[in-house]
Amino acid sequence: MRKLFRPRVCRAAVAIAVALLPCAALAPVASAHGGRPAPANPAAARLDAYWSAARLTAARPVDTGLEADSAPSNLETDSVSSTSSSAVDGPRPGEYIPPSHSFDGMSQVGTFFWTDVSGTGRSCSGSVVRSSGRDLVLSAGHCLRGYSGTSPRRNLAFVPRYHDGQKPYGVFPVRANGVYVPQEYYDLKEHAGAEYDYGFAVTEPNQDGTSLEDATGGVQLLTDTGYHHAAVRMIGYPGGADKPLECWSRTTRWDSDDPADPGSFPRIACDAFVDGTSGGPMLVPWPGGWAVIGVIGGYHTGGYTPQISYSAYFGKSVRALYGDAVTGAPPAGPTS
Repeated sequence: MRKLFRPRVCRAAVAIAVALLPCAALAPVASAHGGRPAPANPAAARLDAYWSAARLTAARPVDTGLEADSAPSNLETDSVSSTSSSAVDGPRPGEYIPPSHSFDGMSQVGTFFWTDVSGTGRSCSGSVVRSSGRDLVLSAGHCLRGYSGTSPRRNLAFVPRYHDGQKPYGVFPVRANGVYVPQEYYDLKEHAGAEYDYGFAVTEPNQDGTSLEDATGGVQLLTDTGYHHAAVRMIGYPGGADKPLECWSRTTRWDSDDPADPGSFPRIACDAFVDGTSGGPMLVPWPGGWAVIGVIGGYHTGGYTPQISYSAYFGKSVRALYGDAVTGAPPAGPTS
C-alpha cells in the first residue's frame, strides 16, 4: 500500500482498433427522434446530489482502511535494462526522482467515488479509454474488484477531471454488471495476481444524458508495447488533495523476486504518488492526443513508497478484457 498523502508547498504498438470519433464537449447527445436531446439520467442526478463538494473532499483512498484488499532531462539512463526486486521497492541509491506537481487536470482522467460498507467515502483514479460504446473507464483491479456482478453499487460513480470539489463534466454512474476485472485477479488475489491488476468500468450517461466519451474525449488503449518508454506522463489523484498530480518520467522493466508478488512490471520514478493515485494512467503521446500503456497498480498494488510506481504489463489479457467490456460479455467475479 502507498504512504498517506501529506500536502507539500518505442516499440511498435498494437493499438485497440477503435474509430476516432469527434467529441462534443458537454453537448447533450441527440436522440434518434428529431434530434431531441437524450433524456436526463435520474440515477446520475441522484449521485450528483449525493456527491456534494464536502463528501468528495472527505473521501478516503481505496488503498487505506479495511476495504482495500488490501520528455524531461536528468532521467535514469537506458543502461539499466531491467532491475530485480529486493526487500524494498523504493528508489535505488542515487536514483533521480522526477518531481510531480498539481494541476487542474485533463478531461479524460478523473476519480471513482463510492461508499464502503461502513458508509465511508472512498476514491481511486481512472481514465476514459476510447471505445465503440463511448462509455469505458480504465483503472486498477484492486480499485474495482469489490463491485463486480450484482454487488450493490454503493454510490459508485466516475467524476472526470475532478478538482477543488468541482464536477465539470458531471457524474457518470457505473452500470450494473459493468465492472470487468480478470478472473485471475479474483482467484489469485491482489499479491499473487499482481500481473492482472487492471479493470474496466462501463458507465451510464451523466445527469444531462451525455455519454462519457462524448463529454470528455478518450485516450487510446495500447498493448504489447514493451516495458521501456522514454517519455511517460503519469497522472493520479492523491487522497484528500484538491487537485490531481502529474509527472513526466520514463518506464523500465522490474522483474520481481518476491514470491508474494510474482511477475515483470513497468516501473516508473515520480515523486509524491501516494494513496488514491492507484488506477491513474501512464500516458504516452499519440496522434491527436494520448495513449495509455499502464495504470498505477500491479507490483505491491502500485508500490510501497511514494517515489516509485508500477503497473501490470498490458498484453493479450488486457485486450481480451477490453473486448469483453466493449461487447457486454458477462463479467468475471469471485468464485467463493
